[in-house]
Amino acid sequence: MAKETQIRQGFNSDVRGVHLWLVLWKAARALEAHARENVKTLGMCSSDFGVLEALLHKGPLPVSTLGVKVLLTSGSITTAVDRLEHRGWVKRRNDANDRRARVVYLTDSGRRLIRKAFADHEQVMERAISALVPRERRVLVGLLRKLGRSAEELLKKRRMETRKGNHQRRKI
Repeated sequence: MAKETQIRQGFNSDVRGVHLWLVLWKAARALEAHARENVKTLGMCSSDFGVLEALLHKGPLPVSTLGVKVLLTSGSITTAVDRLEHRGWVKRRNDANDRRARVVYLTDSGRRLIRKAFADHEQVMERAISALVPRERRVLVGLLRKLGRSAEELLKKRRMETRKGNHQRRKI
């Protein structure tokens, strides 16, 4: 029996990288749908929720740092902060240590809003992953962190090789 046939036989026995990627992608999309639907019921978009959540848990942050944390470009984070500031949920102040930077803070109304919104979101996400018992969750978190770190390292190496001209294009 060929190796490929052996890998594909049986329940949960397909351990090929491409299959694992597909399973992770589908699971991530399903969880993302739960998150997006819940955030939508809160009357805000995912970007706004992410900004408010980051400020709740990390405290005041420079605009640029906040953008990196919530995976928004500099233009998108500026637009998100403008929108949140207009709604009275955040304020911008000059950074005491760097006159070029602006720091974003939660207002009292923003803090009240995101505390309640995050508690609701936490319950929704808890239900979304309720199929896993705590032990399975701990194992999954460890494995996903290991996989993520490894994939990031491989990507860095690949990009460095590409920059050095050592990476040849593959013909398809």
